[in-house]
Amino acid sequence: MAIEKIETTQAPAAIGPYSQAIKSGNLLFCSGQIPLDPETGELIAGDVRAQTEQAMKNLEQVLAAAGAGFSDVVKTTIYLADMNDFAVVNEVYGGHFSITAPARATVQVAALPKGAQVEIDAIACLE
Repeated sequence: MAIEKIETTQAPAAIGPYSQAIKSGNLLFCSGQIPLDPETGELIAGDVRAQTEQAMKNLEQVLAAAGAGFSDVVKTTIYLADMNDFAVVNEVYGGHFSITAPARATVQVAALPKGAQVEIDAIACLE
């Protein structure tokens, strides 16, 4: 089965040896998105609410580059620098999904790239 690299300038460029997303068959594997400004590659200013919104915007752009959207997402993982931010992140995240939210795991980590407070990755199923 062939794999296809998905790339868009509407989301931050990869900051390491990885792809924004990989399509394999009808599955799309999106790398974790942190709250970077796609134009500058720098972490946005703001609290965890603003950072979560930016991470979701970045993820949305990666999905769109593959012809997908949040309604196609079947699994996500949220990485938090502080589990005390769970409620706020959950509220912002939940606002991007319809009635059927994807399966999800949420974990606290010791640190995230560039000092981000949140990172979100996704797997989508493409028709």
